[in-house]
Amino acid sequence: MDRLAALEIFVRVVDTGSFSAVARTQRIGQPAVSKAVVQLEEWLGVSLLMRSTRSVVPTEAGRIFYERAKRTIEEADEAVVAARGSASSLSGKLRVSTAICFGRLHVIPNLSAFLAEHPDLDVELVLDDRHVDLVEEGIDVALRMGAMPDSNMTARRIAEGRRMVVATSAYLQRHGTPKSPGELMNHQAVIYSRGGGESWTFRKGTAEVPVVLQGRLKVTQAEGLREAVNYDMGLAVALEWLFSPELRSGKVVPILQDWALPSGNLSVVYPTGRLASTKARAFVSFVERFMGGGGPHSVSPQREGASAENAGRQDWYSPVPESSASPGS
Repeated sequence: MDRLAALEIFVRVVDTGSFSAVARTQRIGQPAVSKAVVQLEEWLGVSLLMRSTRSVVPTEAGRIFYERAKRTIEEADEAVVAARGSASSLSGKLRVSTAICFGRLHVIPNLSAFLAEHPDLDVELVLDDRHVDLVEEGIDVALRMGAMPDSNMTARRIAEGRRMVVATSAYLQRHGTPKSPGELMNHQAVIYSRGGGESWTFRKGTAEVPVVLQGRLKVTQAEGLREAVNYDMGLAVALEWLFSPELRSGKVVPILQDWALPSGNLSVVYPTGRLASTKARAFVSFVERFMGGGGPHSVSPQREGASAENAGRQDWYSPVPESSASPGS
């Protein structure tokens, strides 16, 4: 058996944790699967797998070798795609990591179009508000909000979003609409502790107004912030994408739009030391399209009934040209 085929068998054994499962999917005998792994171990001079009657797990050397072997297989597949010159030939599995709320509100509603473009490609969407270890968890590309921590990850900022004060129309009818940043302190705010907390500086021209929001409710997850605001529990400072559906319908409205707050970034992150695969690049291009306002589920919502004259003012999420983006921005 050639070495590349043996690498693919080894990677599949680690992925499935089973020799028999690989034998079934590859339509070869289980002894052939075992032989391929044994030949790799003999060639390397190390044990790659710990075998038991119930499971097959990689050794430390096996885990390290797995990452390199998987990358080698992906790069071989990329070479085939490049030679054929057809993006439609994308196949295999793509693992994408993103925050739960962003994935639910924006990635999933748009995902059917991406899957239709690439019928031989499977997508595993890992929804998690943690910044997961991309290499450890086998992630091909991650979408992350906010400033990137210093690291040696490969990151590129692809969009910049407007941060604003929002509240439901029902809340404002009961409590009034703030006319200046200072008036926010007279209102109940829902504080998103992971989204900047209660201290903000509003800017207009050369004027700067620091504000400390007052609120009895603090939440640690974006979904909690959405629910609290939608249940008229207070106003909030949030990135526009978090309330795109409600801003589009008019249930939630922006306040103090003539004052500016710090914007937020959306970045794509690739595993350390790994070139972005064609699959990952295709997915990022798809995200950039809907972030830029394309499609029915755009992140930048034009409010229903808004006039063409006002449509440009509603485009609160701006794509970032690749040439102007920098890692970790």
